[in-house]
Amino acid sequence: MSKNTLIIGAGGVGNVVAFKCAMNADTFGNITLASRTLSKCREIADNVQKRTGVKIATAQVDADDTQEVVELIRGCEADIVINVALPYQDLTIMDACIATGTDYLDTANYEHPDTAKFEYKEQWARDEAFRKAGIMGLLGSGFDPGVTNLFVAYGLKHYFDEIHYIDILDCNAGDHGYPFATNFNPEINIREVNSKGRYWEDGEWKETEAMEIKMVWDYPEVGPKDSYLLYHEEEESLVKNIPHLKRIRFWMTFSQSYLTHLKVLDNVGMTRIDPVEVDGCEVVPLHLLKALLPDPASLGPRTKGKTNIGVFLRGVKDGAEKTVYIYQVSEHEKCYEEVMSQAVSYTTGVPAMIGAKLMLERVWYENGVHNIEEFDPDPFMKELASQGLPWKVMELEPGETLEVSG
Repeated sequence: MSKNTLIIGAGGVGNVVAFKCAMNADTFGNITLASRTLSKCREIADNVQKRTGVKIATAQVDADDTQEVVELIRGCEADIVINVALPYQDLTIMDACIATGTDYLDTANYEHPDTAKFEYKEQWARDEAFRKAGIMGLLGSGFDPGVTNLFVAYGLKHYFDEIHYIDILDCNAGDHGYPFATNFNPEINIREVNSKGRYWEDGEWKETEAMEIKMVWDYPEVGPKDSYLLYHEEEESLVKNIPHLKRIRFWMTFSQSYLTHLKVLDNVGMTRIDPVEVDGCEVVPLHLLKALLPDPASLGPRTKGKTNIGVFLRGVKDGAEKTVYIYQVSEHEKCYEEVMSQAVSYTTGVPAMIGAKLMLERVWYENGVHNIEEFDPDPFMKELASQGLPWKVMELEPGETLEVSG
């Protein structure tokens, strides 16, 4: 019987997911793309049909309203919901899946709209409800989180007996030509960057000021880039699921131009998430800034360069120290040529499709709420290589590193 797939979210990532599901229509069957803004869905659907010949349906939905999502799921008889809407909407969509008995997948964990903080607690708390409903929820099936988690799981399965140290490294060396713009939702991006840094070491979480810790990492095919310690959600699940871990950190590259612009915006209050009164109206400064900045979905045709995202692992194999670097390099121009989106959206959207594909094909399937590293990484890694995200493994000498300055 043909499957029915519902994609919620029509931004840059939703565009990639729609394209890649259409390219794998034998698995995804009848595809519906839904968003608050119907015109975005229709534009994507038109592009998908022109390029792939696959027709996808469109629908309008307020993903903040659980009942609206329930009615949409029932209307299109969805077998799975791929949630690439805002992280604020994870819980309402999960609750709609519980109510309708529909499998669920997302790429980023829940964030409260009024608090610049993200954690899996409230999504993990729905595990029992998912089990009782006889459905599966797969959390964090993007790139980071997502592929980075599976790089770790793959490393543990094939290269290590124990992994002791994990550094997750995210480099976007692309240039879009704007003085200041974000490569994914500006509100989420800026909240993430402005949050305090956090890393896990020796059994406890340690906190830093935002951008306090910097290193220079020599990214293969890109070169040395300033990389800053942030907190990222995959750290939380990997601490839970990878035994023998002694430390995990997350690093992301930022140019000095980006950081200078952001500091000025911070200083004048434009990144605040609390409302302020302006001429008798309440305005959230970050919402205004989001409206003024370029739409990330529009960056595709003008972004040039590469991304490099990977994990640097240190541990032991057969009693000896071992060091392995697993990474993936994408080119913005090639991604746009294939699906009309730049590489940041591409590297998130392709893994979302792959996770859903493995669920629909029952290669991965277990009732309840799960993080992606809980499953066998091999089928996913094989799909990555064939679906547009080929990856590489670099084995280094013990103690060897690609850090070029402290």
